[in-house]
Order: sequence, then C-alpha cells, then structure tokens
Amino acid sequence: MLLTVNGRPRQIDVPDDESLLMTLRERLALTGAKAGCDRGECGACTVHVDGEPVYACLVLTRAIEGAHITTIEGLAATADVLHPVQRAFVSCDAVQCGFCTPGQVMAAVALLERSPSPTEAEIAEAMSGNLCRCGTYPSIRRAILEVVSSRAADPAVLP
Repeated sequence: MLLTVNGRPRQIDVPDDESLLMTLRERLALTGAKAGCDRGECGACTVHVDGEPVYACLVLTRAIEGAHITTIEGLAATADVLHPVQRAFVSCDAVQCGFCTPGQVMAAVALLERSPSPTEAEIAEAMSGNLCRCGTYPSIRRAILEVVSSRAADPAVLP
C-alpha cells in the first residue's frame, strides 16, 4: 500500500490489524509519535492524516491507504529551522520531560490551522485530548498564545 509520510511517498506492506502508530514507529523509524496509553486517551501519538489530527494508535494503517501523513519529524520546513509552534514550545519552556511534546505540538498546529486566533476556551478544548504528566499546561497555553501574537505582528508566521 502507498502512504505519503512527511511529503515522501512510502510503499509499505502491513498486516490488516496494524495501527498507524506501529507502522510509523516500527516500519518507518519515525519515533516522534509516542506509544502512551495505546487506547486514544493521552494524545502522545497525535499525527495529522490529510491535515486532521488523529491518534495514530487508533487508526488502522490499511484504512488510510493513499493518505498524507504528517508527523512531528515532518513538521518543520527544514531540519535546521523549527516550526513556529516548536520554537514557541521551546521559548515558553513547555517541554518538561518531553514525552507528550510531539503530540502536544501536533495538536497545537492543528488548532492554529483551523483557528488562527483561538480563545483560551478554544485552546483548552483543542488541547484537552493531550495529557501531560508533568502538568505543563500553562506553558503550553502560553506557547500557543505566543504563536498567535507572533502571527499578529507578522502575518507571514506559520502555521
């Protein structure tokens, strides 16, 4: 089957019952999406499928044949320059242990793509499916708002 992962076509052979998370981590060596709860409760495995955030642990790879997948590894335009949301997470110290960070960043990017200037309530709702055991929620909210502020000052700022 064919998937496009981080802009690169990937021809892979997977069992019918394999999750996208397993495919990404074990077959494609993309380990940014984490196996946390493995039942769609923690959000550590959040990736984008055709632009929408999904829990990779709940998606069967076979069910998304032909889809375009973006993982944290493919978020930045180049390997040398972080995505604006990644930069904001760093500058706001929103990373703590880092286990949930890839999923948090992917959820935040999806939020900012559909709502460029989210309210505090929209941020809370959009990020509610991503758990952080370190309790970094205030810093994560601050990072998202920093991207919003940066974009207001310079509309060319992504996402």
